[in-house]
Amino acid sequence: MAKELMRIGVSLPENLLTKFDKIIEKRGYSSRSEGIRDSIRSYIAHYEWMGDVKGRRVGTISLVYDHTKRGLANSLTDIQHDYSQMIKSSIHIHLDHSNCLEVIILDGEGEDIKSLAEKLMSLKGVNYVKLHTAPPGEKI
Repeated sequence: MAKELMRIGVSLPENLLTKFDKIIEKRGYSSRSEGIRDSIRSYIAHYEWMGDVKGRRVGTISLVYDHTKRGLANSLTDIQHDYSQMIKSSIHIHLDHSNCLEVIILDGEGEDIKSLAEKLMSLKGVNYVKLHTAPPGEKI
């Protein structure tokens, strides 16, 4: 049985589409649609993996954000204060005039860590967020 394909329209900034096109060419995709489908599958798999972050976990959240975005620094600080019981340390690096890298080191309940990561991801001006976790003491 053939799967029905749905047609959608997506608006993207030119620089993002240019980068995406270069990647799909390097990876040998036959079309932009094939690359988008693969990207969506990867996003869904990552989301489902994040849903399985349970029990005590240690980990990091890495984020890159535009510190010139009005109110963003305050929002980041407020959110981190709400989760201060599990934040063990953080590292802040100025990448250029506008962008900062922050790495937050965590030890706490997996669902709380996931919640923190999702709140950070949702902020406008946050350009990249990556969560890595492991059970404490597990060999990785």
